[in-house]
Amino acid sequence: MNAVAINVGANTNDPGFRGPVRADGSFAYVPIPESEPTRRPVPTYGDLAPHLDADIPARVHGDPVHLDPEFAGYPCCERYTYGDEHGVKAGPLSELSAGDYCFFYATLAVAEPAEWLPPAWGAFLVGHLRLVRDPVTDYAGLGEDGRAAFANNAHVKRETVDARVLLAGDPGDSRLYERAVLLSTPEAGTEAGDLVTDHSGDSGRGPWWRRPLRFDDEGTAELLARVDEAGASG
Repeated sequence: MNAVAINVGANTNDPGFRGPVRADGSFAYVPIPESEPTRRPVPTYGDLAPHLDADIPARVHGDPVHLDPEFAGYPCCERYTYGDEHGVKAGPLSELSAGDYCFFYATLAVAEPAEWLPPAWGAFLVGHLRLVRDPVTDYAGLGEDGRAAFANNAHVKRETVDARVLLAGDPGDSRLYERAVLLSTPEAGTEAGDLVTDHSGDSGRGPWWRRPLRFDDEGTAELLARVDEAGASG
């Protein structure tokens, strides 16, 4: 059982703000903007705003979102899927197998102070997919039924399907968490906590919060244990 953790979600570059996290661990997952033309309509920040416990600036309400990962139960989502066009992330993701995990982490702004939270912002696990099949690296080669499983994925809605890898999550063991799980230290968002330094293959030096993080069987088990301890998955 292996896992890769991928950075997702709104940040101070795109669209210029982060989703909030609160003292009880509750948070709002806010996607990044859609940067490519799409052949099918996609939701906007204005579509999502009424459903999110976050202040979405009016200036972006008309902007389309890149709603990836897709979490069933999240506004405008149908299934658990994820796609990526960047080789630095698609490479390690394509090495996973059915039954492995893709975890998602986001940088979140601290909306309420608490001892366990960094002062301003931090990196937090916000959800995961447990792969129901091996990663798809040839979307064009999928049959009609196979393509249907990814029909609502943001990369498939683009004018050109550009994902180098597509993941399908088991609906019984994939979720957007109810509470965020801290990857940073309480001292600073830029400091990597022990889940990174002791349990992943990453050194935790430099901008680790932007990199894919790889976990072996033991590291994956520790991630799942921390999620359970935090009551993150509901």
